[in-house]
Amino acid sequence: MKKTIRDLINNNKDDDIAITSDNSKPLKFSELKKHVYNISSQLSGNGILKTDRAAIVLPNGPEMATTFLAISSYMSAAPLNPSYKLSEYEFYLEDLKPKIVIVEKDSSNPVVAAANKLGIEICEIKRNEGTPAGIFNLYNSTKSFELSDEDDEALVLHTSGTTSRPKVVPLTNKNIYSSAVNIAETLNLTSSDHCYNIMPLFHIHGLIAILSSSIYAGASVYTSVGFNALNFLDKAKKENISWYSGVPTMHQGILMRAKKNMEQAKNLSLRFIRSSSASLPPAVFEELIDVFKAPVIEAYGMTEATHQMTSNPIPPEIQKAGFVGKPAGPDVCIMDIDGNKLEFGSEGEVCIQGDNVMHGYENNEEANKSSFTNGWFRTGDQGFFDKDGYLKISGRLKEIINRGGEKVSPLEIDNILMEHDAIEQVVTFGVKDKLLGEAIGVALVLKNGFQCTEKELKEYARQHLADFKIPKYICFLDEIPKGATGKLQRIGLAEKLGLE
Repeated sequence: MKKTIRDLINNNKDDDIAITSDNSKPLKFSELKKHVYNISSQLSGNGILKTDRAAIVLPNGPEMATTFLAISSYMSAAPLNPSYKLSEYEFYLEDLKPKIVIVEKDSSNPVVAAANKLGIEICEIKRNEGTPAGIFNLYNSTKSFELSDEDDEALVLHTSGTTSRPKVVPLTNKNIYSSAVNIAETLNLTSSDHCYNIMPLFHIHGLIAILSSSIYAGASVYTSVGFNALNFLDKAKKENISWYSGVPTMHQGILMRAKKNMEQAKNLSLRFIRSSSASLPPAVFEELIDVFKAPVIEAYGMTEATHQMTSNPIPPEIQKAGFVGKPAGPDVCIMDIDGNKLEFGSEGEVCIQGDNVMHGYENNEEANKSSFTNGWFRTGDQGFFDKDGYLKISGRLKEIINRGGEKVSPLEIDNILMEHDAIEQVVTFGVKDKLLGEAIGVALVLKNGFQCTEKELKEYARQHLADFKIPKYICFLDEIPKGATGKLQRIGLAEKLGLE
């Protein structure tokens, strides 16, 4: 059996609903199948090959969902955060080299200027009046097209790393298909399920755990325009949802609202609530169960695994607070630094192997050499299995800052701030944060004779970085602590500076 995104979509009953939204009539699978076919023929008709990439910069909603499904069914989709600044778009577009950039009609997003500067074609979606949610055209001319194979690239994302630049993660049709199956089976999804999507659809969590898994199961997704804790309960009631998935900060925002409307929360009759992309505090786990009277399923995922690696099971099996569950798709083991597998209960690096795991980073031989051992991918996370086979993540071997599920490369911020005229040295680091898990801190040394305030530096960062990357803490120092080799010390810096 083929394992492609087109097959995820086509193996469903025509009359079942696939997508719902606020201002359009629901989209049936028959209409989604036709849309995917039409977009493929339009792309082919304009000389775009299945080996090309298309960057997608659209707000959350039905068009973003159907654009991802249609593009990735034919070629490679490269969704980008719509809140990026011009310099960020220039970096990502240069790195990805897409054939086209897909935007809304008359878009004022800075990606348009970045694409024009780099000579990349802008392609505006053309909505059709009176059609269901997510139906649009890209081009007028059409042509027959070549179907994608399971080993063809279908999605490409950047993951923040400890190197000087984010790494490129190419994911194949087979990676996505396999992960969608893993998640759907873990959650026992059926065509009667209806999910409320609050996750951004430029993120692996929303694209795979919510959209792709639901499509595989013949289930439906309410494609909201974004996360809003204030109207979550009303929208969830109106849509009659059976589940939702989010990061811990989203759950906390929803809880604040739900505790003032306990009856409404309980009456949603959710089959389960899912949490991933950052560690869920046990107190929030218990509170969600208490307020919504529904089981909470915490899972563990990463971009390189096309999201899910482990997950707590659905009842009647047990969900453990503070644990990320059992292997749920790929094989998972614990290894020591030399690549030896460790016994249950021993702490070491979490490693994975399976059809949902990427084949390797693009054009990064050094990262691939250090990330794979005997066919196993090393996640960089530290953990252990308990006696029941549930995984506990106990620490991080990498320096990535996990700010509420958004992964931030410290060196990316270093590089931006080092361009400021007043800065001599800078090092970015994570600071423990009760709400977000981690916040961003920077320690810096000013050049002789220069002055600069915290407010000025944050404003400078705001001009060049997305809001979630702006440092919360700025520490002015005469000298930044260094290691034995003279390298600036990132790990443990928050504690040294009295921020933890």
